[in-house]
Amino acid sequence: MSGTTATTDGSAGEAQAPLLELRGLSIDFMTERGLVRSVRDVSFSVEAGRIVGVVGESGSGKTTAASSVLRLLSANATVRAGEIRFQSADILRLGESELRDLRGRDIAMVFQDPMTALNPLLTVGAQMSHAQHRETRLSKREKRARAADMLAKVGIADAAARLDAYPHAFSGGMRQRVAIAMALLGTPRLLIADEPTTALDATTEMQIVALLRQLQREIGSAILFISHSLALVSQLCDDVVVMYAGTVVEQGVAEAIFAQPQHPYTRALLAADPSFLPEVTRDLPTIAGEVPDLLHVPPGCVFAPRCAVATARCLEEDPSPRRGPSGAIARCHAVPEAAA
Repeated sequence: MSGTTATTDGSAGEAQAPLLELRGLSIDFMTERGLVRSVRDVSFSVEAGRIVGVVGESGSGKTTAASSVLRLLSANATVRAGEIRFQSADILRLGESELRDLRGRDIAMVFQDPMTALNPLLTVGAQMSHAQHRETRLSKREKRARAADMLAKVGIADAAARLDAYPHAFSGGMRQRVAIAMALLGTPRLLIADEPTTALDATTEMQIVALLRQLQREIGSAILFISHSLALVSQLCDDVVVMYAGTVVEQGVAEAIFAQPQHPYTRALLAADPSFLPEVTRDLPTIAGEVPDLLHVPPGCVFAPRCAVATARCLEEDPSPRRGPSGAIARCHAVPEAAA
């Protein structure tokens, strides 16, 4: 996705510097079992004003890659190689003061569990006022008015009165809306949403997805949307990054990915998603096998042991990224390279 700016209809325009760019990012975790190569040589970009979905099974490295953007990794993590560039600045080289300024103001994050962001001991209004602590020119009344306005924007009725409620007084879906409102108070240029709908029922899930799309259009923030659901990503995202076992196996404009998936893993994910089944069935398809243990990364293509079309070459030689006929970039020996 870097190099050209993909337009909404899938065409390529003039090259522009991306808002966010991960370049060859590799992250290890030291565990009791040994060194886990959690993320390996991950590269993708997020263009200003676009929504990028990162999908893959549990253990694919989605959340680790996303958390690294704000350096929210655990103490046993080490960034072994690569760069994370935001508006040309390398986030990995920022000092603590610069990083604090970046968080919330330029990049905000919404987590899977909204209670991660909400303090159960403080009212929603108090927390939303604190989220505006950099707005030194605003009075308490003005901050409260801004908070109420943002709550109304995310679909919470009687917003001004609900500012005095505590998080436990809201349903799970409403708490997620509050968390999104808090994240957007600073009008960040990039919003990272890490599986924000996983704990919600299907109806609420679709409401949150529609809300994110609406807010993205109104505010203009780019969104990095982490999910295990291709169905959600197909409805929300402009671009898609498919991760498997700590590496990117396919990426490109969403329309191309869903119309003509290049990598066998992407095709397997689509085949296993009930939303894409041609007819109702009791026997839901699955992907045979398991994600490999990244304590010992297998040689060759990491998906080869589960791939129905793998050859001896796949088990021995790690494929390089190549642009296929659809325009998507995939790491697969079987993908025919598009004509220049």
